Amino acid sequence: APAEVLERMLQSIFHRGPDEDGRLIDGELALGMRRLSIIDLADGQQPIFDESGRYAVVFNGEIYNYRELRQELIGRGHTLKTRSDTEVIVHLYEEQGPACLEQLRGMFGIAVWDQRERTLFIARDRMGIKPLYYTIKNNTLIFGSEIKALLAHPDVHPALDLRGLSNYLSLKYIPSPGTLFEGIHSLPPGYYLMARDGRIELQRYWDISYAKPQSPKSEAEYIDEATELIRESVKLRLRSDVPFGAFLSGGVDSSTIVALMAEQMVEPVKTFSVGFGEGDELPYAKLVADRFGCEHHTLNITAADFIEHAETVLWHMDQPIADQATVATLMVAKLARQHVKMVLTGEGGDELFAGYARYAGERFSPYTRWLPKPVGRIVRIGVRRLPGMRRGKLALHALTTGNEAQRFANWFPMFNDETKRQVLTERMSDYREGAADIFAHHLDECDARDPLDRMLYVDSKLWLPDFLLLRGDKLTMANSLEARIPLLDHKLVEFAARLPTKYKLHRGDRKYLLKRVAERMLPSEIIHRKKQGFPIPIDRWLRNEARPLMRDMLSQESLQRRGLFNPQYIEQLMQQHESGFADNTTELWGLVSLEIWMRRMVD
Repeated sequence: APAEVLERMLQSIFHRGPDEDGRLIDGELALGMRRLSIIDLADGQQPIFDESGRYAVVFNGEIYNYRELRQELIGRGHTLKTRSDTEVIVHLYEEQGPACLEQLRGMFGIAVWDQRERTLFIARDRMGIKPLYYTIKNNTLIFGSEIKALLAHPDVHPALDLRGLSNYLSLKYIPSPGTLFEGIHSLPPGYYLMARDGRIELQRYWDISYAKPQSPKSEAEYIDEATELIRESVKLRLRSDVPFGAFLSGGVDSSTIVALMAEQMVEPVKTFSVGFGEGDELPYAKLVADRFGCEHHTLNITAADFIEHAETVLWHMDQPIADQATVATLMVAKLARQHVKMVLTGEGGDELFAGYARYAGERFSPYTRWLPKPVGRIVRIGVRRLPGMRRGKLALHALTTGNEAQRFANWFPMFNDETKRQVLTERMSDYREGAADIFAHHLDECDARDPLDRMLYVDSKLWLPDFLLLRGDKLTMANSLEARIPLLDHKLVEFAARLPTKYKLHRGDRKYLLKRVAERMLPSEIIHRKKQGFPIPIDRWLRNEARPLMRDMLSQESLQRRGLFNPQYIEQLMQQHESGFADNTTELWGLVSLEIWMRRMVD
């Protein structure tokens, strides 16, 4: 019965919206949602209908410019019954159909049902901040914000997708539209799907253009424009009827967000940081929190926390990413939820304004292309034999590798093309190639000519939504906490794309323009310190406290039962790591995560 199936699906994502639920059953259609009330707490229940009752909407996310859209709709004669952001969607869709997406500034997974035409429209936000998955079984479209909602449907059975597995081993994550589940797809960012008459049609409605202005502005003008865009984006994201705060790492991005929040708020900003007891970023976060008079909360994570929460993280993520910061994200979200219901975060600055070392590295690639192929091969073999130095080895490997797509695919993978052939068994012989074709597909769609812009475009299509934003959404929503991302407002994304590359990477200085913006509000030691990311000592934990977990998940018995991986090669990886000869953290944690996930989600 549709009502029972819908109930099971809704129960599987209870954590995403514990405040209330809503349902609509109309013949062949069943729609449901779980609500985390942030705006219009009293009247924002879903589904919401237009005046005629023809269109119904359910929606996960936020439309930040809903107040302005609401006034425009009223001015055009619409009757709105609530103050919620959800209601503006259904009236805009009534007027404009799918073109209404152009009006929305926000993050969203949307479903609109047209009762008269019997068509279903589902859409995902431009950058992929909110997830949306779908599958087709027995001529039925089944979709949801998490894969576990689909798995709660009686027609959907978990099976490992070997192409997705191959991509995971190359990239550390699974690129859209694929997933690690056979037959289950991720709707790509900036796309909508229309279902009618037993057919579905996917359509892109937005993309990033890197076309440069005919008459560039001065550096000072670009700094002014960026400052105002970020300020406005933060202001829009402070629209809330519940308490809110911010994740604060002490890096440029999150610190800039906190500075602008403090500028616009009367009460102290509530900030939340996570550390590991050694060489972490907590002192920098405290410096920023003190500077802006924040109500600052911190948390230290231990190896025991890491081991205890590993399975919980992978259940909430739906599929693994080879990432050491997942437990930290889950726990800082849990800390924040004790004080607030919504946070602003600093993601996106690196991908918009070129903050990673690989962007500077790509600048050197033209100088390696004159190397004869045999010399490049000798460099790669020599580099591979060096102990330790994982990141440096991978960088040199990438710089001396093939074409543009192959280079991009080889910047800091889990397994590069050569090691992937060694780790996989004969059963996986059809899946040993790297992920260069995925990068080539996105590069073909990019209108940029500058190599740096092309790399930023690919990262905004792959790494950002399928790794960073996936982690952020799933692990905050695991704690019924909403995360908003000011640096990924699409107006700011479009500005950054148009920006001449010399203001992104300036004489080796990464994220140049964003640092100039930050200089107006942050201490210099925050702006000019070395980028750290999450400096988790998991390399040491895998040699000590987490070694039993690793040895259990990657035991000969376990590997032979799967038949996917070469047990001798993985044993070699573990022995090299345990002895300190090499740092194989990424490969080993990626494989451990995969096995934990298989036992929980597939077996």
